[in-house]
Amino acid sequence: MSDSKKNPWKTISSNVEYDNAWIKVTEHKVLNAAGNNGIYGVVHFKNIAIGIIPLDENNNTWLVGQHRFPLNKFSWEICEGGGKHNVDPIESAKRELLEELGIKANSWRKLLDMHLSNSVSDEVGIIYIVKDLEYFEPEPDEDEVLSLKKLHINEAYEMVMNGEITDSLSVAGILKTKILIDNRQI
Repeated sequence: MSDSKKNPWKTISSNVEYDNAWIKVTEHKVLNAAGNNGIYGVVHFKNIAIGIIPLDENNNTWLVGQHRFPLNKFSWEICEGGGKHNVDPIESAKRELLEELGIKANSWRKLLDMHLSNSVSDEVGIIYIVKDLEYFEPEPDEDEVLSLKKLHINEAYEMVMNGEITDSLSVAGILKTKILIDNRQI
């Protein structure tokens, strides 16, 4: 039996095929796990995916709806955005919460660290639950057309279970939040 934690892949060469402000795509010529020649494409994300689930005193939360270009469809999601790798993720989360929902929170708890699609990318995500909320006007980016929906976390959970919410950060965050609430851990 082999050591399953040892990397069975060997990189022969690497070439950047595409690079912009958000992603870089690299094609690697490799010897695969079977020892055969192959290729592996990796998408490197230049930002951290940040998700925030605000909860008021009645366990209401907010969803953000927007058209997602890669899917060519409208998507309901938790408050989300990107954070630079060299910036504390909680600072990026505070910025996104105020921009998208007009909310500042006095209580922050990390909910999840995630790898969002680790078969083809190195994208990581962090989700926070926030409480003790203060309300202001949202300040969305100029290229964002957002719809906002306030609802009880149980309704958001039902939207996940019915397939109305499919975004990975949102699904994972809402499911874990529901479990923690049901177990009286938040």
